[in-house]
Amino acid sequence: MADDDVPQWLLTRDAHGMEVMRQRDDGWCAALDRDNLRCTIYARRPRVCRDFAMGDSDCRAERASWRRGAASLV
Repeated sequence: MADDDVPQWLLTRDAHGMEVMRQRDDGWCAALDRDNLRCTIYARRPRVCRDFAMGDSDCRAERASWRRGAASLV
């Protein structure tokens, strides 16, 4: 993430010493506005997020998983 312009407070190091995005206690990205499911630093998001293809199979699987979890709370 050295070449990215991510705000420092959103970064941390993993068990291997690699710089990664900070996560909340439940594993969700700390930069995500969970009420609207939108990135709060979209213009400054890291390359891994810019390269993530919206609507691909990984994206659809994550959204389906989130919806199942949200539905179980109702």
